[in-house]
Parts: sequence; structure tokens; C-alpha cells
Amino acid sequence: MKQFNDDNFVLETQVAQDLYHNHAAKMPIIDYHCHLNPEMVANDHQFKSITELWLGGDHYKWRAMRTNGVDERYCTGKETSDWEKFEKWAETVPYTFRNPLYHWTHLELKTAFGITKLLSPETAREIFDECNEKLRQPDFSARGLMKHYHVECVCTTDDPVDDLHNHIAYAKSKATDDPIMIPAWRPDRAMNIEKPDFPKYVEKLAEVSGVSITKFADMVDALQKRHDFFAAHGCKLSDHGLEEFYDEDYTDSEIETIFEKAMRGLSLSDLEVRQFKNCFLTVMGEMDADADWTQQYHYGAIRDNNTAMYNQIGADTGFDSIGEFNTAKAMSAFLNKLNTKGKLTRTIIYTLNPCANEMIATMLGNFQGGEPGKIQFGSGWWFNDQMDGMVRQMNALSVLGLLSRFVGMLTDSRSFLSYPRHEYFRRILCNLLGNDVEKGLLPNDQKILGRMVEDISYHNARRYFKFY
Repeated sequence: MKQFNDDNFVLETQVAQDLYHNHAAKMPIIDYHCHLNPEMVANDHQFKSITELWLGGDHYKWRAMRTNGVDERYCTGKETSDWEKFEKWAETVPYTFRNPLYHWTHLELKTAFGITKLLSPETAREIFDECNEKLRQPDFSARGLMKHYHVECVCTTDDPVDDLHNHIAYAKSKATDDPIMIPAWRPDRAMNIEKPDFPKYVEKLAEVSGVSITKFADMVDALQKRHDFFAAHGCKLSDHGLEEFYDEDYTDSEIETIFEKAMRGLSLSDLEVRQFKNCFLTVMGEMDADADWTQQYHYGAIRDNNTAMYNQIGADTGFDSIGEFNTAKAMSAFLNKLNTKGKLTRTIIYTLNPCANEMIATMLGNFQGGEPGKIQFGSGWWFNDQMDGMVRQMNALSVLGLLSRFVGMLTDSRSFLSYPRHEYFRRILCNLLGNDVEKGLLPNDQKILGRMVEDISYHNARRYFKFY
């Protein structure tokens, strides 16, 4: 019987073990999509407790705690002590068997703090105190943790109106061995014309760009100025959070009318919203192509399902779920439109619904060419960044595309302790290949397999994003 979370965790064969320990484990991390706070990186934040570091913004853990009957004050409450929150998480952990949280929790304790005890109510106080003692050491700061995990580059998620002062300050102050921090362009608020705060956002965009915005064409000019500003500070990729893709036809005059209505606070029809979003994403795609950026599309989430909790504690607090959208034709039309114009840049598509895996894996092949893996099927995202989800995504990519050209894993996290997700992914990848060798489905060629693992873990992303 194998031991839980030992050196060969997840690795079922000798080939898998060799691939991981001799190839995957040594590769640096390029975290090309995350939600880390750039201010914490710039200021090299020192965490006051394991609770701040571990539970401060982790809606995965909050969802598990709520499901276990834990009161909300122990998840997001401001008056509850760090120990009380940690204690409730420790009480929940034994109930997370077969949930990826159980694996992540113990990988993080082991790799960051050297703690191999299982977290439970019985060990909670000991582990809490030991983690907090280590967090007082300089090496456990925000930058220290990133260097500990061999993070070479991290891309944050930034709104076009952001002045990027944290990125600018960090670039001036970082040490030679500190990770590179690059902003990523996330213009969702400029796209979401149906939101009540859209007019206020446009006013803010006008202010920071210095462009008077009275029509949609002005908004595009303002966004172009901000796009150029981001590029001047190292940005080389965009990211878009969508429910689905859009293919509703529109004219320039229709878009101007829709924009004017929104700015006056008038209600829009569903068709008008979809027309605007189709137009907006097209303009953004062309802008990215002209700048030689990579564009990313995360689609398929139904967000903020629980209105009562949204009103109480806001967005991104664990009340989102997988959506069902019949979006294949719209995705095809959108990519084809950009491609026909010669404006389809490097593109990564992530789905939250694994039912779309094979559809996306085949869609990629329609628009490849010019460089290896130009159109990518993004790694298992959000609810899919667990063992089954990652295996299903890689299997679909393998049989319908080229796994060897895959740009690999990302954290998509707000926590500086989430980097073991890269280790988890690499172990799963090596195990997948090792099992194929064991079954005689792949040759036991360590040179080819080792190079493949190193490429997916690091080199493909390094070449693809052109960060440096």
C-alpha cells in the first residue's frame, strides 16, 4: 500500500517517478494567469498568520466550510479571530476526502512549511502555531514564498484603468533573483455594458486616459491609449472572463446607439448586449493582434448565483458555478472573423464545463498555423483544476491535438501558497505518460518523454508568451 503524500505521491509507475523527479520537478514556474495582489508583491508583504495567507481570499475553502455547516463568520467575517477561522477549517479538512482541497492542503503544508502531519482538530493548534512561527521569518514573505517555489514570472490580472503603480515600483525595486511580475489586461468591466456601474466605469476610463468619451469610438480610443500604457510596462497578454462567445451581427451605428443608451442609464435588450459584447471582443482581439499579445478567454461560469450573499459580502466569494452554454458556433464565428481579417493572435481558450473539452480541442485545429500551438486549449480551470479535470482536459487535447505543444499549468489563485498546484499538475502529467508506457501505448524513450515533460512544464510557455 502506498503512503499518502510521500515523494512519489500520484506517481504510480517507475517511468512516472523518473519523469517527475528527473525532469518536471526541476523546472521553474511561469504563472501566466493568477489573481495575486500586486501590492503584496511590490511591498514584499509579511503575513500576520497562516489564516491570512491561507484563508484570506480562498473561496474554494469557504465553499467546503459552508457545505460542512460552518457559519459564515468563520469564512468571511471581519470580527472572527484568525485562530477561530483556522480551527473551523481544520475541522472541515477531514471531511474533504476525495476533494482536491485535501491534496492541496497537505501539499502546501509539506512544501512550504515542512509539515507532514495531517491537519485535523487534534493537530490544528500545533500546526497553526508552527506555521505562524515560520511566517515571522523573512523567507516567508510574499516574494520569499515565490522564490521558494522557483517562480520565474507571474502575471497578475489588471483592469485598464489601473495605474500599475505597484508593477512600476516593483520593477524598480526587485532584486535580481526576484520573480518578474507582469500585468495582464482584463477589460471585463468595459465589456459588461449591462451592468449598472458601466457609465461610472466609462467616466473613470475617460479620466485616466485623458480622452473625452461621448461615443463608442471614443471609448475605443481611450482603451487603445491604456493598452499602449500596459504594453509600455511589460504587458503581453489579455484575459477575458465570459459567460459565452457571441456572434450577433451589428453595424457601427447600432453599436453607437447601444452605447448611448447605456450611458443614459436606459435598459438594453439581450440582443443589444450580445451585439455590443461581440463588437467589443472583436475590437480587443484586433488590438491584441496589432500588439503581438496573447489573448485568453475564460468562459462558462455563472457568477454570483446567491443574491443574498452577493449583497452581503460581494463578488468572488464562492457563489459561482459551472454554466451550460451552446457556444460552439459562436466561438467558431468569432475566431474565424479575426482570422479572416488577419487579426487572430495567439489564443488560449479555457472552459469551465468539461462537457466542452472535445469541442474546444477540435476547434483549435481549425485555426492553427504560423507557430507551434498557436491556438491553445487552456488547462483545467477553476472547478477543473483537480486530478480528474486535468486528466480529462489533457486526454481530449492528446487525442484531438498535440499535448506536446501544451503551455501547461497556471494557478488562477489569490494565494501565495497555491504554487503546489503546478507540482500537482506535473505529477499528474508524468503519471499519465508513465501509465501509457506501462501499457505499451508509448515507447519507453526517456529522452523524448523527458523533453516533452520539461516543455509542458516550462519551455512551451517561455517560448509562447514571449515575456522575455
